[in-house]
Amino acid sequence: MLVNFVAFQIGWFACVLGAAHGLPWAGTGVALAIVAWHLAHAARPRAELALVLIAAGIGALWDSGLSALGWIRYPNGVLIEGAAPYWIVAMWMLFATTLNASLGWLKSRMALAVLFGALGGPLAYLGGAKLGALTFAAQDAALVALSLGWAVLTPLLLQLARRFDGFTSAHPVRPEVAHA
Repeated sequence: MLVNFVAFQIGWFACVLGAAHGLPWAGTGVALAIVAWHLAHAARPRAELALVLIAAGIGALWDSGLSALGWIRYPNGVLIEGAAPYWIVAMWMLFATTLNASLGWLKSRMALAVLFGALGGPLAYLGGAKLGALTFAAQDAALVALSLGWAVLTPLLLQLARRFDGFTSAHPVRPEVAHA
């Protein structure tokens, strides 16, 4: 769990700082390498990959909505105007790697997952803004939307992680993976 947590933090900073400095592809590369490493250590990588891709889709839709509404602006990595930048979609994939690992303990604590999302989601975006990766057009409205959205999305993603868990199940897990 500690390795997963540290890897997520490294990927988060790589994406945010890469985007802030006009190198969104660099952070995306780091995030995708971490996702690949995570999948390589899963007992059932197909299940984990499904979760990663579902999270990417949800994240792309969510962040594209915020961008299309004009509440959040991304100066780098946007391929289609009004859509989420590719580096933030990579961050959603990276976040998915925590759902069955370092955040797996939240799967049985949905009320806490709501609180975690309501606070952690907006704080992450605020941190990204402070580092220069994004800007808020209407910061208060955006933070309220982020809080409400992440209060719903975090438990939803954790429920999906139950279904697409490549690390824990009734199937035997290789010992070297169980402790990764």
